Amino acid sequence: MTDTAARPSTDVTTEINAWLEEHWDPDLTVAEWWERLGTAGWAAPSWPVDAYGRGLSREDSVRVQQAIRAFGALGAPGGLGLLLAGPTIAVHGTEEQKRAYLKDIVTGQKAWCQLFSEPGAGSDLAGLGTKAIKDGDEWIINGQKVWTSGGQVADMGMLLARTDPDVPKHNGISYFAFDMHQPGVEVRPLREMTGRALFNEVFLTDARVADDACIGGQGNGWKVANTTLAFERSGLGAGGGNEAGGMAIPGTIAGDLNRRVGDLVDGTRPQRGGAGGAPGGLMGGAYTLLVGLAKGNGKINDPVVRQDLMVLHTRNEIARFTNLRLKGGADIPGVGNISKLSMSEILRLSRDLGLRILGPYGMLHAYTAEERKALDEATGNPFIGVVTEMALFSPGPAIYGGTDQVQRNIIGERVLGLPKEPSNDRVVPFRDLPKNG
Repeated sequence: MTDTAARPSTDVTTEINAWLEEHWDPDLTVAEWWERLGTAGWAAPSWPVDAYGRGLSREDSVRVQQAIRAFGALGAPGGLGLLLAGPTIAVHGTEEQKRAYLKDIVTGQKAWCQLFSEPGAGSDLAGLGTKAIKDGDEWIINGQKVWTSGGQVADMGMLLARTDPDVPKHNGISYFAFDMHQPGVEVRPLREMTGRALFNEVFLTDARVADDACIGGQGNGWKVANTTLAFERSGLGAGGGNEAGGMAIPGTIAGDLNRRVGDLVDGTRPQRGGAGGAPGGLMGGAYTLLVGLAKGNGKINDPVVRQDLMVLHTRNEIARFTNLRLKGGADIPGVGNISKLSMSEILRLSRDLGLRILGPYGMLHAYTAEERKALDEATGNPFIGVVTEMALFSPGPAIYGGTDQVQRNIIGERVLGLPKEPSNDRVVPFRDLPKNG
Protein backbone atom coordinates (compact mmCIF):
# COMPACT_ATOMS: atom_id res chain seq x y z
CA MET A 1 0.00 0.00 0.00
CA THR A 2 2.66 2.47 1.06
CA ASP A 3 6.26 1.77 1.82
CA THR A 4 6.75 4.94 3.85
CA ALA A 5 8.51 4.17 7.10
CA ALA A 6 7.62 5.74 10.42
CA ARG A 7 9.74 8.80 11.32
CA PRO A 8 11.14 9.94 14.66
CA SER A 9 8.94 12.46 16.44
CA THR A 10 11.73 15.05 16.49
CA ASP A 11 11.49 15.75 12.77
CA VAL A 12 7.89 14.98 11.90
CA THR A 13 6.84 18.64 11.66
CA THR A 14 9.85 19.43 9.50
CA GLU A 15 9.06 16.45 7.29
CA ILE A 16 5.40 17.26 6.74
CA ASN A 17 6.20 20.91 6.01
CA ALA A 18 8.80 19.88 3.44
CA TRP A 19 6.31 17.49 1.88
CA LEU A 20 3.64 20.20 1.74
CA GLU A 21 6.06 22.62 0.06
CA GLU A 22 6.59 20.07 -2.67
CA HIS A 23 3.06 18.70 -3.10
CA TRP A 24 0.47 21.35 -2.11
CA ASP A 25 -1.25 22.92 -5.09
CA PRO A 26 -4.42 24.97 -4.55
CA ASP A 27 -5.46 24.41 -8.17
CA LEU A 28 -5.90 20.67 -7.68
CA THR A 29 -9.34 19.22 -7.13
CA VAL A 30 -10.19 18.02 -3.65
CA ALA A 31 -10.01 14.44 -4.92
CA GLU A 32 -6.55 14.96 -6.41
CA TRP A 33 -5.24 16.59 -3.24
CA TRP A 34 -6.65 13.90 -0.94
CA GLU A 35 -5.13 11.25 -3.23
CA ARG A 36 -1.69 12.78 -2.64
CA LEU A 37 -2.24 13.26 1.08
CA GLY A 38 -3.74 9.83 1.69
CA THR A 39 -1.37 7.67 -0.33
CA ALA A 40 1.63 9.42 1.25
CA GLY A 41 0.41 8.39 4.71
CA TRP A 42 -0.34 11.93 5.94
CA ALA A 43 -4.15 11.66 6.06
CA ALA A 44 -4.05 9.09 8.90
CA PRO A 45 -0.44 9.19 10.13
CA SER A 46 -1.19 7.23 13.32
CA TRP A 47 -2.40 4.22 11.33
CA PRO A 48 0.01 1.34 10.64
CA VAL A 49 2.44 1.72 7.76
CA ASP A 50 0.76 -1.17 5.91
CA ALA A 51 -2.63 0.58 6.22
CA TYR A 52 -1.89 3.91 4.54
CA GLY A 53 -0.46 5.38 7.73
CA ARG A 54 2.98 6.21 9.08
CA GLY A 55 2.85 4.49 12.44
CA LEU A 56 3.20 7.76 14.33
CA SER A 57 2.18 8.33 17.91
CA ARG A 58 -1.05 10.14 18.71
CA GLU A 59 0.97 13.20 19.71
CA ASP A 60 2.90 13.29 16.44
CA SER A 61 -0.27 12.61 14.47
CA VAL A 62 -1.89 15.71 15.97
CA ARG A 63 1.26 17.68 15.18
CA VAL A 64 0.98 16.62 11.56
CA GLN A 65 -2.67 17.66 11.36
CA GLN A 66 -1.93 21.00 12.98
CA ALA A 67 0.99 21.59 10.61
CA ILE A 68 -1.22 20.95 7.59
CA ARG A 69 -3.70 23.55 8.76
CA ALA A 70 -1.01 26.05 9.73
CA PHE A 71 0.47 25.66 6.24
CA GLY A 72 -2.86 26.60 4.74
CA ALA A 73 -3.59 23.29 3.05
CA LEU A 74 -6.82 21.30 3.24
CA GLY A 75 -6.82 18.75 6.04
CA ALA A 76 -7.52 15.05 5.76
CA PRO A 77 -11.02 13.80 4.88
CA GLY A 78 -13.23 14.18 7.93
CA GLY A 79 -16.17 12.02 8.93
CA LEU A 80 -16.69 8.54 10.29
CA GLY A 81 -14.54 6.81 7.70
CA LEU A 82 -11.33 8.25 9.06
CA LEU A 83 -12.55 8.40 12.67
CA LEU A 84 -14.15 4.95 13.01
CA ALA A 85 -14.33 2.63 9.99
CA GLY A 86 -10.72 2.89 8.90
CA PRO A 87 -9.13 2.30 12.33
CA THR A 88 -11.50 -0.63 12.95
CA ILE A 89 -10.69 -2.27 9.61
CA ALA A 90 -6.98 -1.69 10.24
CA VAL A 91 -7.34 -3.68 13.49
CA HIS A 92 -9.74 -6.46 12.47
CA GLY A 93 -9.76 -6.57 8.67
CA THR A 94 -8.03 -9.08 6.45
CA GLU A 95 -5.33 -7.92 4.06
CA GLU A 96 -7.88 -8.10 1.25
CA GLN A 97 -10.33 -5.94 3.22
CA LYS A 98 -7.65 -3.38 4.01
CA ARG A 99 -6.85 -3.13 0.31
CA ALA A 100 -10.54 -2.91 -0.58
CA TYR A 101 -11.58 -0.17 1.85
CA LEU A 102 -8.76 1.83 3.41
CA LYS A 103 -7.49 3.71 0.37
CA ASP A 104 -10.97 5.05 -0.41
CA ILE A 105 -11.18 6.29 3.19
CA VAL A 106 -7.84 8.11 3.39
CA THR A 107 -8.36 9.65 -0.06
CA GLY A 108 -11.92 10.74 0.72
CA GLN A 109 -13.44 8.78 -2.15
CA LYS A 110 -15.98 7.08 0.11
CA ALA A 111 -17.90 8.53 3.04
CA TRP A 112 -19.07 6.19 5.82
CA CYS A 113 -21.90 6.10 8.33
CA GLN A 114 -22.55 3.95 11.39
CA LEU A 115 -25.47 1.51 11.16
CA PHE A 116 -25.53 0.43 14.81
CA SER A 117 -28.47 1.77 16.86
CA GLU A 118 -32.05 0.65 16.31
CA PRO A 119 -35.41 1.81 17.70
CA GLY A 120 -35.33 -1.08 20.18
CA ALA A 121 -31.56 -1.34 20.62
CA GLY A 122 -29.79 1.84 21.66
CA SER A 123 -28.17 1.62 25.06
CA ASP A 124 -28.64 -2.15 24.84
CA LEU A 125 -26.91 -2.30 21.47
CA ALA A 126 -26.40 -6.07 21.67
CA GLY A 127 -30.19 -6.44 21.56
CA LEU A 128 -30.29 -5.35 17.92
CA GLY A 129 -32.77 -7.14 15.68
CA THR A 130 -31.66 -6.36 12.11
CA LYS A 131 -31.48 -9.75 10.40
CA ALA A 132 -28.82 -11.08 8.06
CA ILE A 133 -29.73 -14.35 6.31
CA LYS A 134 -27.10 -16.22 4.30
CA ASP A 135 -27.82 -16.61 0.58
CA GLY A 136 -24.87 -18.22 -1.17
CA ASP A 137 -21.94 -15.80 -1.08
CA GLU A 138 -24.15 -12.97 0.16
CA TRP A 139 -26.28 -12.00 3.13
CA ILE A 140 -29.81 -10.58 2.79
CA ILE A 141 -30.39 -7.73 5.25
CA ASN A 142 -33.71 -6.62 6.71
CA GLY A 143 -34.19 -4.16 9.55
CA GLN A 144 -34.16 -0.55 10.65
CA LYS A 145 -31.37 1.65 11.98
CA VAL A 146 -31.71 5.03 13.66
CA TRP A 147 -29.60 8.03 14.74
CA THR A 148 -27.36 7.48 11.72
CA SER A 149 -25.07 10.51 11.49
CA GLY A 150 -24.24 11.45 7.91
CA GLY A 151 -26.35 8.67 6.43
CA GLN A 152 -27.62 11.01 3.71
CA VAL A 153 -24.08 11.55 2.34
CA ALA A 154 -22.65 8.08 3.01
CA ASP A 155 -21.37 5.66 0.39
CA MET A 156 -20.67 2.89 2.90
CA GLY A 157 -21.98 1.86 6.29
CA MET A 158 -20.58 0.01 9.29
CA LEU A 159 -23.46 -2.44 9.64
CA LEU A 160 -24.21 -4.58 12.68
CA ALA A 161 -26.67 -7.37 11.91
CA ARG A 162 -27.76 -10.56 13.62
CA THR A 163 -26.46 -13.58 11.75
CA ASP A 164 -27.37 -16.19 14.38
CA PRO A 165 -30.41 -15.83 16.69
CA ASP A 166 -29.79 -19.23 18.30
CA VAL A 167 -26.82 -18.14 20.40
CA PRO A 168 -26.62 -15.53 23.20
CA LYS A 169 -27.15 -12.05 21.83
CA HIS A 170 -23.54 -10.88 22.04
CA ASN A 171 -22.35 -13.91 20.09
CA GLY A 172 -24.75 -13.80 17.15
CA ILE A 173 -23.80 -10.41 15.69
CA SER A 174 -21.62 -9.77 12.64
CA TYR A 175 -20.05 -6.55 11.38
CA PHE A 176 -20.23 -5.74 7.67
CA ALA A 177 -18.86 -3.10 5.32
CA PHE A 178 -22.17 -2.25 3.69
CA ASP A 179 -22.81 -0.51 0.35
CA MET A 180 -25.36 2.28 0.82
CA HIS A 181 -25.87 2.67 -2.96
CA GLN A 182 -28.23 -0.23 -3.61
CA PRO A 183 -31.92 -1.02 -3.85
CA GLY A 184 -33.58 -1.61 -0.50
CA VAL A 185 -31.76 1.20 1.33
CA GLU A 186 -33.90 4.18 2.32
CA VAL A 187 -32.43 7.09 4.31
CA ARG A 188 -34.86 9.49 6.01
CA PRO A 189 -33.67 12.62 7.86
CA LEU A 190 -34.62 13.11 11.50
CA ARG A 191 -35.31 16.76 12.25
CA GLU A 192 -34.01 17.76 15.69
CA MET A 193 -35.29 20.44 18.02
CA THR A 194 -32.34 22.58 16.89
CA GLY A 195 -33.95 22.75 13.44
CA ARG A 196 -31.18 20.75 11.80
CA ALA A 197 -31.09 17.14 10.62
CA LEU A 198 -27.72 15.75 11.64
CA PHE A 199 -29.13 12.25 12.11
CA ASN A 200 -31.20 9.87 10.01
CA GLU A 201 -33.17 6.67 10.17
CA VAL A 202 -32.27 3.98 7.65
CA PHE A 203 -34.63 1.26 6.43
CA LEU A 204 -33.09 -1.91 4.99
CA THR A 205 -35.36 -4.11 2.89
CA ASP A 206 -33.83 -7.18 1.22
CA ALA A 207 -30.54 -5.32 0.87
CA ARG A 208 -27.44 -7.39 0.22
CA VAL A 209 -23.87 -7.53 1.42
CA ALA A 210 -21.12 -9.91 0.30
CA ASP A 211 -19.81 -12.51 2.71
CA ASP A 212 -16.26 -11.26 2.16
CA ALA A 213 -17.37 -7.85 3.51
CA CYS A 214 -17.77 -9.33 7.00
CA ILE A 215 -15.13 -7.64 9.19
CA GLY A 216 -13.60 -9.80 11.91
CA GLY A 217 -15.45 -12.98 10.96
CA GLN A 218 -19.00 -14.20 11.36
CA GLY A 219 -20.30 -13.93 14.92
CA ASN A 220 -17.45 -11.67 16.06
CA GLY A 221 -19.32 -8.44 15.43
CA TRP A 222 -19.65 -7.49 19.08
CA LYS A 223 -15.88 -7.54 19.53
CA VAL A 224 -15.35 -5.51 16.37
CA ALA A 225 -18.12 -3.07 17.34
CA ASN A 226 -16.46 -2.43 20.69
CA THR A 227 -13.30 -1.44 18.86
CA THR A 228 -15.34 1.05 16.82
CA LEU A 229 -17.02 2.37 19.97
CA ALA A 230 -13.67 2.84 21.69
CA PHE A 231 -12.46 4.96 18.77
CA GLU A 232 -15.77 6.83 18.81
CA ARG A 233 -15.64 7.69 22.49
CA SER A 234 -12.05 8.85 22.26
CA GLY A 235 -12.88 11.02 19.26
CA LEU A 236 -16.10 12.44 20.69
CA GLY A 237 -14.86 13.04 24.20
CA ALA A 238 -13.75 16.35 25.64
CA GLY A 239 -10.15 17.10 24.74
CA GLY A 240 -10.20 14.54 21.94
CA GLY A 241 -8.03 16.81 19.84
CA ASN A 242 -9.32 15.57 16.51
CA GLU A 243 -7.78 17.82 13.87
CA ALA A 244 -8.60 15.61 10.93
CA GLY A 245 -11.72 17.29 9.64
CA GLY A 246 -11.41 19.77 6.81
CA MET A 247 -13.82 22.14 5.05
CA ALA A 248 -14.73 19.50 2.46
CA ILE A 249 -17.02 16.50 2.92
CA PRO A 250 -15.71 13.17 1.61
CA GLY A 251 -17.64 10.79 -0.61
CA THR A 252 -19.48 10.82 -3.89
CA ILE A 253 -22.75 12.37 -2.69
CA ALA A 254 -21.67 15.63 -1.04
CA GLY A 255 -20.23 16.96 -4.30
CA ASP A 256 -16.95 18.33 -2.94
CA LEU A 257 -14.48 15.98 -4.65
CA ASN A 258 -14.43 17.93 -7.92
CA ARG A 259 -14.16 21.36 -6.30
CA ARG A 260 -10.94 23.37 -6.48
CA VAL A 261 -9.15 22.59 -3.23
CA GLY A 262 -7.85 26.13 -2.78
CA ASP A 263 -11.42 27.41 -2.54
CA LEU A 264 -12.00 25.37 0.62
CA VAL A 265 -9.16 26.57 2.83
CA ASP A 266 -9.81 30.31 3.12
CA GLY A 267 -12.19 29.86 6.05
CA THR A 268 -15.05 31.69 4.38
CA ARG A 269 -17.22 28.74 3.48
CA PRO A 270 -20.31 28.59 5.73
CA GLN A 271 -20.80 25.54 7.90
CA ARG A 272 -22.86 22.78 6.32
CA GLY A 273 -25.18 20.99 8.68
CA GLY A 274 -26.14 17.40 8.24
CA ALA A 275 -22.90 15.45 8.11
CA GLY A 276 -22.97 14.64 11.79
CA GLY A 277 -21.45 16.10 14.93
CA ALA A 278 -22.18 19.07 17.12
CA PRO A 279 -23.29 22.28 15.44
CA GLY A 280 -20.81 24.99 14.76
CA GLY A 281 -17.83 23.61 16.66
CA LEU A 282 -19.52 24.49 19.96
CA MET A 283 -17.26 22.43 22.18
CA GLY A 284 -14.06 24.35 21.60
CA GLY A 285 -15.42 27.88 21.28
CA ALA A 286 -18.19 27.98 23.87
CA TYR A 287 -16.10 29.43 26.69
CA THR A 288 -14.64 32.25 24.60
CA LEU A 289 -18.07 33.03 23.12
CA LEU A 290 -19.78 33.14 26.52
CA VAL A 291 -17.11 35.39 28.04
CA GLY A 292 -17.55 37.82 25.16
CA LEU A 293 -21.34 37.83 25.49
CA ALA A 294 -21.14 38.34 29.27
CA LYS A 295 -18.79 41.28 28.83
CA GLY A 296 -21.03 42.73 26.16
CA ASN A 297 -24.24 42.80 28.19
CA GLY A 298 -22.78 43.36 31.65
CA LYS A 299 -23.45 39.86 33.01
CA ILE A 300 -19.73 39.51 33.62
CA ASN A 301 -20.31 41.55 36.79
CA ASP A 302 -22.58 38.83 38.18
CA PRO A 303 -20.39 36.84 40.62
CA VAL A 304 -22.31 33.61 39.95
CA VAL A 305 -21.77 33.98 36.20
CA ARG A 306 -18.06 34.64 36.76
CA GLN A 307 -17.82 31.60 39.02
CA ASP A 308 -19.48 29.32 36.48
CA LEU A 309 -17.29 30.69 33.68
CA MET A 310 -14.27 29.63 35.73
CA VAL A 311 -15.80 26.20 36.31
CA LEU A 312 -16.28 25.86 32.55
CA HIS A 313 -12.71 27.01 31.92
CA THR A 314 -11.42 24.53 34.49
CA ARG A 315 -13.33 21.61 32.99
CA ASN A 316 -11.99 22.46 29.54
CA GLU A 317 -8.44 22.66 30.88
CA ILE A 318 -8.76 19.30 32.66
CA ALA A 319 -9.93 17.77 29.40
CA ARG A 320 -7.03 19.37 27.53
CA PHE A 321 -4.45 18.17 30.05
CA THR A 322 -5.91 14.66 29.98
CA ASN A 323 -5.45 14.65 26.22
CA LEU A 324 -1.86 15.88 26.61
CA ARG A 325 -1.17 13.02 29.02
CA LEU A 326 -2.42 10.59 26.39
CA LYS A 327 -0.26 12.20 23.74
CA GLY A 328 2.68 11.73 26.05
CA GLY A 329 2.04 7.99 26.18
CA ALA A 330 0.18 7.75 29.49
CA ASP A 331 -2.03 4.71 29.94
CA ILE A 332 -5.28 5.88 31.54
CA PRO A 333 -7.82 3.04 31.90
CA GLY A 334 -11.30 4.08 30.79
CA VAL A 335 -10.13 7.45 29.49
CA GLY A 336 -12.45 7.36 26.47
CA ASN A 337 -15.46 6.87 28.73
CA ILE A 338 -14.25 9.53 31.17
CA SER A 339 -13.71 12.00 28.33
CA LYS A 340 -17.17 11.39 26.96
CA LEU A 341 -18.72 11.98 30.39
CA SER A 342 -16.67 15.16 30.64
CA MET A 343 -18.01 16.36 27.30
CA SER A 344 -21.59 15.86 28.49
CA GLU A 345 -20.90 17.89 31.64
CA ILE A 346 -19.20 20.68 29.69
CA LEU A 347 -22.10 21.01 27.28
CA ARG A 348 -24.70 21.00 30.05
CA LEU A 349 -22.80 23.73 31.91
CA SER A 350 -22.38 25.71 28.66
CA ARG A 351 -26.13 25.43 28.07
CA ASP A 352 -27.14 26.65 31.52
CA LEU A 353 -24.56 29.40 31.58
CA GLY A 354 -25.30 30.56 28.06
CA LEU A 355 -29.02 30.88 28.65
CA ARG A 356 -28.40 32.74 31.93
CA ILE A 357 -26.15 35.22 30.12
CA LEU A 358 -28.66 35.74 27.31
CA GLY A 359 -31.59 36.26 29.65
CA PRO A 360 -34.92 36.70 27.77
CA TYR A 361 -33.09 36.45 24.43
CA GLY A 362 -32.49 32.80 25.27
CA MET A 363 -36.15 32.10 24.46
CA LEU A 364 -35.59 33.06 20.80
CA HIS A 365 -34.41 30.46 18.31
CA ALA A 366 -34.43 30.14 14.52
CA TYR A 367 -34.95 26.84 12.75
CA THR A 368 -34.13 27.68 9.13
CA ALA A 369 -31.51 29.77 7.34
CA GLU A 370 -34.12 32.43 6.59
CA GLU A 371 -35.25 32.55 10.20
CA ARG A 372 -31.66 32.76 11.43
CA LYS A 373 -31.05 35.76 9.19
CA ALA A 374 -34.23 37.45 10.43
CA LEU A 375 -33.31 36.78 14.07
CA ASP A 376 -29.82 38.23 13.60
CA GLU A 377 -31.27 41.36 12.01
CA ALA A 378 -33.94 41.80 14.69
CA THR A 379 -31.58 41.41 17.65
CA GLY A 380 -28.37 42.78 16.16
CA ASN A 381 -26.53 39.86 17.76
CA PRO A 382 -25.59 36.91 15.50
CA PHE A 383 -24.39 34.87 18.48
CA ILE A 384 -27.79 34.42 20.11
CA GLY A 385 -28.68 31.60 17.72
CA VAL A 386 -25.36 29.90 18.41
CA VAL A 387 -26.04 29.79 22.14
CA THR A 388 -29.65 28.62 21.80
CA GLU A 389 -28.62 25.93 19.33
CA MET A 390 -25.97 24.78 21.79
CA ALA A 391 -28.62 24.63 24.51
CA LEU A 392 -31.04 22.63 22.37
CA PHE A 393 -28.28 20.29 21.20
CA SER A 394 -26.84 19.70 24.70
CA PRO A 395 -28.90 16.57 25.59
CA GLY A 396 -27.51 14.75 22.53
CA PRO A 397 -23.92 13.99 23.65
CA ALA A 398 -25.23 12.36 26.83
CA ILE A 399 -27.09 9.88 24.61
CA TYR A 400 -25.21 9.19 21.37
CA GLY A 401 -22.07 7.08 21.37
CA GLY A 402 -23.39 5.33 24.50
CA THR A 403 -25.38 7.12 27.21
CA ASP A 404 -23.74 8.59 30.30
CA GLN A 405 -25.18 5.70 32.30
CA VAL A 406 -23.54 3.18 29.95
CA GLN A 407 -20.20 4.98 30.30
CA ARG A 408 -20.43 4.77 34.09
CA ASN A 409 -21.29 1.08 33.93
CA ILE A 410 -18.27 0.43 31.71
CA ILE A 411 -15.96 2.31 34.06
CA GLY A 412 -17.37 0.48 37.06
CA GLU A 413 -17.22 -3.00 35.58
CA ARG A 414 -14.18 -2.91 33.26
CA VAL A 415 -11.94 -0.41 35.03
CA LEU A 416 -12.84 -0.62 38.71
CA GLY A 417 -13.69 -4.33 38.64
CA LEU A 418 -17.13 -3.95 40.21
CA PRO A 419 -19.57 -6.85 39.74
CA LYS A 420 -21.74 -6.78 36.63
CA GLU A 421 -25.42 -6.16 36.88
CA PRO A 422 -27.30 -9.48 37.19
CA SER A 423 -28.44 -10.74 33.79
CA ASN A 424 -28.82 -14.00 31.90
CA ASP A 425 -28.59 -12.43 28.44
CA ARG A 426 -25.10 -13.83 27.93
CA VAL A 427 -26.25 -17.43 28.23
CA VAL A 428 -29.80 -17.48 26.82
CA PRO A 429 -30.22 -17.65 23.01
CA PHE A 430 -31.28 -14.31 21.56
CA ARG A 431 -34.56 -15.65 20.14
CA ASP A 432 -35.62 -16.68 23.67
CA LEU A 433 -34.99 -13.30 25.30
CA PRO A 434 -37.97 -11.01 25.98
CA LYS A 435 -38.13 -8.21 23.41
CA ASN A 436 -38.96 -4.56 23.94
CA GLY A 437 -42.48 -3.50 23.00
